[in-house]
Amino acid sequence: MPCPTTNWEYAPVATFLYKLGRSAFRRRRLVALLWVALLALAGVGAATAPAATSSSFSIPGTEAQKAFDLLEQRFPGGNADGATARVVFKAPEGRKMTDPANKAKVQDVVAELRSGSDEVAAVTDPYTAKAVSQDGSTAYVSVSYKVSGMELSDATREALQKTGHDAQGQGLTVEIGGDALQTMPETGAGEIVGVVIAGIVLVITFGSLVAAGLPLLTAIIGVGIGVSSITALANVLDLGSTTSTLAMMIGLAVGIDYALFIVSRYRAELTEGREREEAAGRAVGTAGSAVVFAGLTVVIALVGLAVVNIPMLTKMGFAAAGTVVIAVLIALTLIPALLGFAGSRVVGRKERKGLKKPDDKPNMGTRWARFVIRRPVMVLLVGVLGLGAMAVPAASLEMGLPDDGAKPASATERRAYDLLSDGFGPGFNGPLMVVVDGDKAVADATVSTIKGLDGVVAVTPPTPNKAGDAAMITVIPKDRPSSVETENLVHDIRDSTGDDVLVTGATAMNIDFSQKMNDALVPYLALVVGLAFLLLMVVFRSILVPLKAALGFLLSVVAALGAVVAVFQWGWLGSLFGVEQTGPIMSMMPIFMVGVVFGLAMDYEVFLVTRMREAYVHGERPGETIVTGFRHSARVVTAAAVIMIAVFSGFIGMTDQMIKMIGFGLAVAVLFDAFVVRMAIVPAVLALLGHKAWWLPRWLDRALPNVDVEGEGLVTKDADGPHDPERELVKV
Repeated sequence: MPCPTTNWEYAPVATFLYKLGRSAFRRRRLVALLWVALLALAGVGAATAPAATSSSFSIPGTEAQKAFDLLEQRFPGGNADGATARVVFKAPEGRKMTDPANKAKVQDVVAELRSGSDEVAAVTDPYTAKAVSQDGSTAYVSVSYKVSGMELSDATREALQKTGHDAQGQGLTVEIGGDALQTMPETGAGEIVGVVIAGIVLVITFGSLVAAGLPLLTAIIGVGIGVSSITALANVLDLGSTTSTLAMMIGLAVGIDYALFIVSRYRAELTEGREREEAAGRAVGTAGSAVVFAGLTVVIALVGLAVVNIPMLTKMGFAAAGTVVIAVLIALTLIPALLGFAGSRVVGRKERKGLKKPDDKPNMGTRWARFVIRRPVMVLLVGVLGLGAMAVPAASLEMGLPDDGAKPASATERRAYDLLSDGFGPGFNGPLMVVVDGDKAVADATVSTIKGLDGVVAVTPPTPNKAGDAAMITVIPKDRPSSVETENLVHDIRDSTGDDVLVTGATAMNIDFSQKMNDALVPYLALVVGLAFLLLMVVFRSILVPLKAALGFLLSVVAALGAVVAVFQWGWLGSLFGVEQTGPIMSMMPIFMVGVVFGLAMDYEVFLVTRMREAYVHGERPGETIVTGFRHSARVVTAAAVIMIAVFSGFIGMTDQMIKMIGFGLAVAVLFDAFVVRMAIVPAVLALLGHKAWWLPRWLDRALPNVDVEGEGLVTKDADGPHDPERELVKV
C-alpha cells in the first residue's frame, strides 16, 4: 500500500494556487481588466518602437569570430559584417557577356547601383575585377553595403531588385543572390490552419463552444503580450527579427495546452457537484500545480540554451521562456476569471440541465490503459523498437547552415546560386576569407601554402591594410559551401598555417557554428535533464518515474531527429513537405529540439502521471492508478498533443527553410512523445514496476520539499470539514 507523506501543512503550492484561483474567480472583472490593459500597453509599445533589425551575430571563442574581430581592428571601415549582393548575368545561348551590347548593359547596372542608395559601400565592375566566366557566358556584379542585410532599408532593397529587373532584356537572364535580400520569413496560412484545427479539436473535446474558445482566446492574448513585448524591446535588447517567431510558436502551443488542462479540471470538479467558485479554486490548485511545474521544465530548457554561449541563441531562449511564463500566469489567473464570466455555458447542453457525476462506463482511455496493463511487455517492445527504427537515420546526421542553394527553385537567390555554380564552379558560392596577422612576406607564404592544398580552385593575391601589418586573401573552394569537402579544406588551411592565419567568411562561420553547437550538446543535455530530473523528483516523490521520463524523452527526440534527417537530408517524402533541395540539417536543430521538446514532453508527463500519483497517494493500487490516470487525463492529453502538432505543423508551410525544418521537427517529436512514449511506453513501464515506481528513500523523502502537486492538502481539508469560502479566500 502507498505510504504518502504526512507533512501536508508544509505543502504551500496547491493551497496557494487554490486561493489564487478562487480570488481570480471572485475578482474576475479586475483580473480581466489588468490583462487587457497589459495587452494594450504591449501593443502600443510594439507599434511605437523602431522596426526590428537583425541581431548582431557572434560566436565567441571560434577562429572565424577572432578573424572578424581582427578585420575590424586592422581594416577599419571595411564593413566586414555588411550585407552583400551579387547581380548575376547569363548571356543567351551562343552569345557572350563580353559582347558590346551585353557589356554596355552590365556597366549601366554598375553605374545605377553605385548611385542607387547611400547604404552602398562598393560596386565592382566584372570586366575589371575578372568576374566573367571562362566561357564568357556568365558575369556578376558584386555589391557591398555599409549595414547588414536585415538593417537595409526597404528603399535600398527595392532599388537592387528594380535594377536587376530593368537589366533583363536582349535575352539576358539576370538573378540576384546574397544576403542583401534577406527579409523576415514570410508567414503563410499554415499557422491560421493550425489554430483552426486547434479550435475544432477543442470543440470535440469539450462539446461547448465557450469552453473551446477560452484556451484559444487566452493563448492569443498571451502570445500577443509576449510577441508585442519582444517587438517593443527588440532594438533595446538586440533581440533580432526572428526571435518573435520562436516565441509565437512556443507560446501559442503551451498557451492552449495549459488553459486546456485548467478548463478540463474545472469541468470535472463541476460534475462532482462543487460550486463554481470552489471548482475554479480546485482546478487551479490541482491542474494549476501541474501547469506550474510543466511550465518550469519548459523555462529551464529554454533558458538553458545560454550554455551554448551564442548570444543570439541565448536571447531567443530567454524571450521564448518569457512567453511561456506569461502563458502560465494567464492559465492561473485569467482562465478562472473568464470561467466566472462563462457561467454554466462552459459545459455542454446536456450537463446544463443538471450537473451530475459522469457514469462509470469505461472510456477510450480506460480501455487502452487496461490493454497496456494486460500486455505491458509487448507494448513496451513495440514502442521502443518502433522509435528505435525511426531513429536510425539520425546516425547519418550532417549539420550545417542553409545557404541560397537550399532556397526554393522559384527564388531569385537560388537561381543566382545555380548560375554562379554553373559558370564558375560550386565553390564560388562559398569563398573563404583568410586573414593574415603579419606583413607581406607572411601573406605571400600563406598564399603559396594554400595553393598546394587539395580542393582549392583559386587564391587571390593578398590585399594588405594601410599599415601593412595585415592582409586579406580570398580562397575559392572546389566544392559547394555546405559540403564535407569544403569543411575539410577549412581544417586543412588552419592545420597547415600558423596561429597568425585565421579563416573566416560565411562558410567558415557556419562550420565553426556547427562545431560549437555539437560540442555544447552533451553539457546542455546534462544540465537540462539533470535540473528537470530533480524538479520531477520533487513533483512525483520518486526516482524511477523521473528517470523513465528522461529516457523516454531521449528516445522520442532521437527518433524525431531521424525523421528530420530522412526528410530534409535524404529527401524522403520531401515533396510532401515542400522540401525542394536536400542538404545538411541546420546546426542548431539538435540542441534546439532537445531544449524545446524536452520541456513540452515533460508537460505530458506531468499532466498524465500527476493524476496517477494523485490516485496512488489516495490509496489505489498501482494498476488502478494507471487506469484512473488515463480515465481522467488521456482524452485531454490527446487533445493537447493534437493541438500542439497542428500549431507546429502550420510552420511547415512557411517559405523559410529553417522555420519549416523547426516546425516539422517539433510536430514529429510531439507526435512520437505524446502517443508512443507517454501513452504507451509510460503505462507499460509503470505496470511492470508496480509499487517500485513510487519508491523514494526515506532520507531523501525527508530532505525534499513537499509541494503537493496532487492537491492532497485540499482533500485533507475536506476530510476535516466543509470549506468556508470567506475564511479560505485571501488577497493575492
